[in-house]
Amino acid sequence: MAPEFATNEEIVRQARRRLNQEAWDYLTGASESETSMRRNRAGFDRLAFLPRTLVDVSNVDTSTTLMGHKLNAPVILAPMGTLQTLDREGGAASTKAAAEFGTLHVVSSVTQPSLEDISAATDAPKIFQLYIRGDWSWVEEMLGRINAAGYKGLCITVDTAVQSRRERVMMNRLARGGGSDRNPLYPATVTWDLLDKIKETAGLPLMVKGIATAADASLAVEHGVDVVWVSNHGGRQLDHNRGTMDMLPEIVGVVGGRAEVIMDGGVQRGGDVAKALALGAKAVAIGKLQGWGLGADGAAGVQRVLEILSEELFVAMSLLGVTSVDQLTPGYVCPADIMTTPHEMSSWVNMPGDRLL
Repeated sequence: MAPEFATNEEIVRQARRRLNQEAWDYLTGASESETSMRRNRAGFDRLAFLPRTLVDVSNVDTSTTLMGHKLNAPVILAPMGTLQTLDREGGAASTKAAAEFGTLHVVSSVTQPSLEDISAATDAPKIFQLYIRGDWSWVEEMLGRINAAGYKGLCITVDTAVQSRRERVMMNRLARGGGSDRNPLYPATVTWDLLDKIKETAGLPLMVKGIATAADASLAVEHGVDVVWVSNHGGRQLDHNRGTMDMLPEIVGVVGGRAEVIMDGGVQRGGDVAKALALGAKAVAIGKLQGWGLGADGAAGVQRVLEILSEELFVAMSLLGVTSVDQLTPGYVCPADIMTTPHEMSSWVNMPGDRLL
């Protein structure tokens, strides 16, 4: 019988017990000094809540919509490569968990099994994330497969022009994700013009993941992007980037409601979700937490991660005095001192952030 996890800390600890060092470091680490990753957590920790009392919160609804799809909570599964190193079902397990919980899985183009097999794992809507790894003929072929497999949207990740130096992984001599057929020329040549061509050819709602400045958010809207995805790749690409919560307000401001805005990076608590929504995000995406859930107990582990986040969000909303996610505004948060040293697990008080947990 699968363990009944009470907290996401328990899930992380179970994942550590089950995963080998190479898989653990690939999942848990980031690039170079891992400063961007720590800034992601610091962005949440620098905000305190401003609760309102004597509000009837007997009926609190955590649901929302994204790209026209209902989510039981404003949390989606981010695209993650090589999920098969965490669980033998790989991306199919995450898709099953998303379907059972009631949210979207954005399926990575560098995970197994095939995009067709992952799509066939459930009838629930899902989005496909495409890394550009070939010429236009290759792109057209991939777009045809994505449409034929029934994906409801397309995500292009734009912060991977070159592969970063992820030193935890490098020291294990583990192959650095992306597959042996990755040609470094193609990611480095992706431009807004190519994005326009992809959007027109695909005919699908488009997410652009990796927007880190107001200037690029403005361009994204001008190019007809449906979802602006605020991300620094979980700290796994450009080191010494800003934390995504620090990017979020200015990006929300320049988008001005012309596209939906989502974010990722350091989300570990339902309270984190509430803070992101208060600053204007429509939803958040989880990467590391998804991977820890998968490593702990496959699809059931990911589903439990989502359930716990939803439970924590419900508590936060109830105690803040809001009954629906659209009531969360900047008036419910304020600047505050950081009380713990930010690291990849610092929202759990018993986690030292040590690779040898």
